[in-house]
Amino acid sequence: MSVKLISIVIKFRRKIMSEKTVKIRLKGHETFILREGWLAKGLKAVADNSRVGTNMAKAIRYWLRAGGITVESKGEVGLSHFGELIQQYDSCFEDSFTMWMFHSNIACNAELSTSWYIFFNRIGNEEYTKEELEESMFREIKAYSKQEIPRSSVAADVTAIINMYSREKDVDYDPEEKKVSPFSELSLLKRSGSVSRKYMPSDEQLPQLAVLYLIERYFYGEKTDSVSIDTLLRGAELPGRIYNLSRVSLNSYLDKLSADGYIAVNRTAGLDMVYLQDKISPDKVIEKYYEDKYKTQRG
Repeated sequence: MSVKLISIVIKFRRKIMSEKTVKIRLKGHETFILREGWLAKGLKAVADNSRVGTNMAKAIRYWLRAGGITVESKGEVGLSHFGELIQQYDSCFEDSFTMWMFHSNIACNAELSTSWYIFFNRIGNEEYTKEELEESMFREIKAYSKQEIPRSSVAADVTAIINMYSREKDVDYDPEEKKVSPFSELSLLKRSGSVSRKYMPSDEQLPQLAVLYLIERYFYGEKTDSVSIDTLLRGAELPGRIYNLSRVSLNSYLDKLSADGYIAVNRTAGLDMVYLQDKISPDKVIEKYYEDKYKTQRG
């Protein structure tokens, strides 16, 4: 083969690779937002029988999978390691840490919960109306996936995100209706009239090990033992983005994790780097939280 022909082949292959679309999923929730009681019901259903038929049942199954609680193979549904830990320690989903982990998995799952991934990783913290957010999301998802997408599906996902994260219990709340999503308790999104805005959770709301979980995911995924604080603040699937943290708040968490021996932080000479000290898998971070907390309670 001539040098010229080889060059043409290489360019053709590169063109194909650059045009390759990524896997995305919109409106996988069947327009049903995640509501109180659904996760506990779904967890029990997987143990009993994973076969589902109605749209609502499919929605529960979707949320369990997108949040990393279940895994599916050849039509069979089973609990992931995370799901097994929840079943063992928090089957009623009463611990806020469980919801933080569930949120983290959904917000990092570009393939199954694309709109949630885009919202938390590529949309800023400015105020926006529903229509403005739909336009931003449509533009970002199209750029991310490199394919044509239906605006109606994006609109449905935007409605779901706003309702899941910002709808709170009011004075007329009826616990039997269970229309409020447990995600609203994370305080990551606030709505005032027609305007929504991302918010940063308080130190009391966001557990320290939730931040460590995302850092360890990065170390394992990138196969590295160092990362800049700026990357942790602005990088995709990292604490700054997923939890809406400011630089000051992120640094506070890093200092606490450093004091506990999980990481080392170097801010000398403008380095602002974080180094891995105690290498544990993301699953082990979740295990440690549950074991430490419930061992203490039982003791």
